[in-house]
Amino acid sequence: MLDIKDSFQSLVVVALNEYKAKNAVEGDAVSPALVRVETPPKPEMGDLGVPMFPFAKSFRLAPPLIAKAVSDIISSSHSEEMAKIGTVQPVGPYVNVKLDKSGVAGGIVSLIMDQGAEYGSFGKDGKKHLEGRKVMVEYSSPNTNKPLHLGHMRNDALGESVSRILKKAGAEVFRTNIINNRGIHICKSMLAYKLFHEEKGDTPASLGMKGDHFVGQCYVEFDKYLNGEKDRPETAHPEAAKMAEEMLVKWEAGDAETRALWEKMNSWTLDGVQETYARTGVGFEKLYFESDTYLLGKEIIQKGLDKGIFYKAEDASTRIDVTEAVGLGKDGKPQTKVLLRKDGTSVYITQDLGTAVKRHEDWPFNQMVYVVASEQIYHFKVLFYILKKLGYDWTDRLYHLSYGLVNLPSGRMKSREGTVVDADDLIDSLHADALKAIEERGREGAVGNADDVAEKVALAALHYYLLQVAPVKDMMFDPAASLSFNGNTGPYLQYMGARIASILRKAEEQGLAAHSSDADLSLLTHESEWALLKDLQLFPELVARAANNLDPSIIAVYLYDVCKDFSAFYRDCPIVGEAEKNRPLALARLTLASCTLTVLKNAMELVLVPYLEKM
Repeated sequence: MLDIKDSFQSLVVVALNEYKAKNAVEGDAVSPALVRVETPPKPEMGDLGVPMFPFAKSFRLAPPLIAKAVSDIISSSHSEEMAKIGTVQPVGPYVNVKLDKSGVAGGIVSLIMDQGAEYGSFGKDGKKHLEGRKVMVEYSSPNTNKPLHLGHMRNDALGESVSRILKKAGAEVFRTNIINNRGIHICKSMLAYKLFHEEKGDTPASLGMKGDHFVGQCYVEFDKYLNGEKDRPETAHPEAAKMAEEMLVKWEAGDAETRALWEKMNSWTLDGVQETYARTGVGFEKLYFESDTYLLGKEIIQKGLDKGIFYKAEDASTRIDVTEAVGLGKDGKPQTKVLLRKDGTSVYITQDLGTAVKRHEDWPFNQMVYVVASEQIYHFKVLFYILKKLGYDWTDRLYHLSYGLVNLPSGRMKSREGTVVDADDLIDSLHADALKAIEERGREGAVGNADDVAEKVALAALHYYLLQVAPVKDMMFDPAASLSFNGNTGPYLQYMGARIASILRKAEEQGLAAHSSDADLSLLTHESEWALLKDLQLFPELVARAANNLDPSIIAVYLYDVCKDFSAFYRDCPIVGEAEKNRPLALARLTLASCTLTVLKNAMELVLVPYLEKM
């Protein structure tokens, strides 16, 4: 199909230029870049179309008249080349073509059969879309004072999915994670532990808790201790804020007791977080730790201070004027960014500067993608600006993949108030509901390991729901809707994959094999067959688009379209039932079903939806 699109585009270019020459239209020759091949909204209008709007001004002619003239030139002067493609016709302001279905079907099916798991990676030139590109992707970025929550799940899903899409498109991908394991927030959990747990010898093991959950509980306890009980201000301890700040100073000074507690609590959190990563299929080539990079950041800031890029403010903090990057403040005054506090301790951007420099030294990239919520747009504008002012020539290769917030119907989540939706609890709940649905349908025996299937259904529900929305948009996560086996959900995609697998098994039991040499692919001319074939041939183009736009929702939307069109195909075009009447056609349809399953598997992998053979 890609070759056909190129051939059709070339014919339209030739015809447009012939019209220009014949009618003495002024201006440069029409370039292929101006001729955009699209898919008409309705099948009866054609399979491919080119709009004539871009040429109306220079041709001084209405687009429908240009379409008619171009179609006539192609039909009369290029009929032999056109015969290999299909039939050209003007449809309003478009030059459309109805393809020769019998010839095209074989090419699409053969390509999918030949490439198998690699299908989707290659462009029309036979090369992988992003071959030669080295992309580093940072995502997750947990704090070691709390477990992963629903917001992290969107971050993790986006980062892992974007990484897989980039890799599918041919890029060399290096997944990284910055562990925010130092700072005032960490000290708050540590202080709560000393106040409420140390004397009792509490540990995650002794309390039967995951380590990250226990440390997160300490963080909530600190907030309650600081602010007091609701409507009881006399129970507040405002001095706790100063205590936490003093602990941070001790930590940066290398105080042995403070460091020992920090290491112990960090290990508890990281052990718990790693369990969640393993469960959700998220992984990294390298973990970076803020505690390892903040000192490099301080060195970089000192060098910038020496060069006059930064300055010491009246309060003794180290700052930079960032007005050039972010504009004037709301008060109309220049904006500055603190890089080191007045006591010399570092802030978030301190370690981000050190981490950025260290990463490029470790793995020189063509592109660096930060997957971080839209709340940090200002932060990354400032970070990139500072790096550029410092003279790093790779700054233009940095990109902030900003994504919207994810909330529940109950409202926005706040870690310090203990209102977050814990990631493990959420997946456990989805798992329990999926297992209940399997048991209610009496499918335990049919699916094999029901508990394993329920876990995969839960992950499909969570990941697909989070990824079907374009990253830039805020979203509401509805657990019940995400688990539906009907409609635009992960479990529905799994069901369709399992359904096709079942069709292939039953056909094989009756002596029908997909990819048989007896299959006559030229018989695949039914509208439902054709709609499905057109879906399948689009996959490589959409992989490239999703990779270039860093947007997994493109693949998610595509998957749902393929499933809907397969359902229509299976309804309209019998497979096993056709075998006695027309075996070559039945085998061709079976081959089409097999190719659909290949594409579904390839695409589901990109959006973290586990494939299920039985469901």
